[in-house]
Amino acid sequence: MVGMGHSEQAGSDFKGFDPKALEAYLVKDPQALAVNMAKAAENLGKAATQWLGPRERGEVVDELDPVTEMVKTLSKVTEYWMSEPQRTLEAQTLLMSSYMGIWMNTLQRLSGDGDASEPDTLPKDKRFADEDWRRNPFFAMLRQVYLVTATWAEKLVEKAEGLDEHTRHKALFYIRQLTSALSPANFALTNPEVFRQTVATNGANLVEGMRILAEDVAAGRGELRVRQTDGRKFQLGVNVAVTPGKVVARSPLCEVIQYSPSTETVLKRPLLIVPPWINKFYILDLGPQKSFIKWCVDEGHTVFVISWVNPDEQLAKMSWEDYIRDGIDFALSTVETATGERDVNAIGYCVGGTLLAATLALHAKSDDSRIRSVTFFTTQVDFTYAGELKVFVDEEQIEALERQMNSTGYLAGSKMAGAFNMLRASELIWPYVVSNYLKGQEPTAFDLLYWNSDSTRMTAANHAFYLRSCYLENRLSQGQMTLFGKSISLKDVTIPVYSLAAKEDHIAPARSVFLGCQLFGSDATFVLSGSGHIAGVVNPPDKNKYQYWTNGAPKGKLEDWVAGATETPGSWWPHWLAWIKGQDETRVPARQPGGEALQPLCDAPGLYVTIRS
Repeated sequence: MVGMGHSEQAGSDFKGFDPKALEAYLVKDPQALAVNMAKAAENLGKAATQWLGPRERGEVVDELDPVTEMVKTLSKVTEYWMSEPQRTLEAQTLLMSSYMGIWMNTLQRLSGDGDASEPDTLPKDKRFADEDWRRNPFFAMLRQVYLVTATWAEKLVEKAEGLDEHTRHKALFYIRQLTSALSPANFALTNPEVFRQTVATNGANLVEGMRILAEDVAAGRGELRVRQTDGRKFQLGVNVAVTPGKVVARSPLCEVIQYSPSTETVLKRPLLIVPPWINKFYILDLGPQKSFIKWCVDEGHTVFVISWVNPDEQLAKMSWEDYIRDGIDFALSTVETATGERDVNAIGYCVGGTLLAATLALHAKSDDSRIRSVTFFTTQVDFTYAGELKVFVDEEQIEALERQMNSTGYLAGSKMAGAFNMLRASELIWPYVVSNYLKGQEPTAFDLLYWNSDSTRMTAANHAFYLRSCYLENRLSQGQMTLFGKSISLKDVTIPVYSLAAKEDHIAPARSVFLGCQLFGSDATFVLSGSGHIAGVVNPPDKNKYQYWTNGAPKGKLEDWVAGATETPGSWWPHWLAWIKGQDETRVPARQPGGEALQPLCDAPGLYVTIRS
């Protein structure tokens, strides 16, 4: 970059580039910069100490080795392209011809050719929003080379013949992890915005950034926990999870919350919500303006929610059966005791919906008819086309994960949170690395990202069963899952089903949800919402965002269903409410939490949700 200061004449002819802009890249106070670089290095050393210390003390054991898995997977791609000279030449030619085009284009622009422009085939990427990624000759070429190389690497995977679907899926995942990590936007010397800031502050940004890095490693107790939001600005029960209610029952695995009514009369059937245990329930109660729970209360539902415990090693052996018995069935008994009503409408979200579906199939075996209608939010029951998390699921990886879980009794919440973040590394990891550690900026307050960072642990027995029986062996969809000694089948579930999928969901893809809907013994009402796994669900009507599609029961292929579907702007919540009322619209006087039979234990959101990993 120092050389850029000596190439003003060349730079002056670069299309749209002002040579005076080079001044922002020239160090004004080398002594101050050197002092701050030393301070930054000192803070980096503190981060290294925070990382190494727990490992030296045996508090952190890195049993999972993603690097080995990545090398093994990508070696299969390399083997294909290197096995024949013609293929090797083809791969090299594909890349070098692109490089040559970039070089010739850069020379043309440097020579003052006003008609020269960069290739229009380059993908758009918001990581390169700064003007100097196009205006400055060095950064412009760097960006183009990176984008071309990243695209080339993905094409090598896509064109490699002989790879099975799972290996190709993993290879693409690892390639994207590598290219995301190696983006020039992630390094101080190759990111124009960071470079200018470093020069302008004499490196004070890096001093602050390394301090934040050390804090994040310390907060992760030896693992990097990249902060995505200012968690100090949020407090459960104060500005998130604030819908009034009471914990009316508690088991070793969950608390059952009943919310206070806001209407004089309510629907006769209570509503029980079963959230996923891999994160906390208040995604449905972020705040008054975004809360699905509050909206349901205001629409006349008596709402009960399961708040799962954040388990430790003492609950290591708690299994799927325990989560059914001491979770869903415990909550159903609580609802009946608190309201006197046996008939219930139930909602399951993500893996909470998978557990609920299995529970319904089990109930059908014993003529348990307490749940009279069921709604699934982005729920998979058939894992043939499961989401991107499937990249982590094969026999070897599950065995390694089981060894780690058996040694601790649980899967650390940070592991699952890290896996989710890796699926969108270019959005959920690297922008925060750049902002926090290179620019030295504290993240802003954002309730959704606060929830995202509030991860939960998973018991060893429960998580292993889920990964094997659902993701790996797909037993639930095939009628081969056994619970409490009974073989269960989704065909036995004949109650009304409302299933919501999200169009851009990468965790529970719409195609997967659509296929699973066809396994129930009754025709499901399938609805496709805009956006993804979270925003597609948490979409209040007054925001007037996104849209949803309806077309009756899911049959055939999703593409054909969508082609004949009706698009409606805005939230799907009112559509679901009309469907629920269509099951039973009878109303009764509003019910207070616990009724006459249960003494509330504490205020919502309860105690279990406050346990952090």
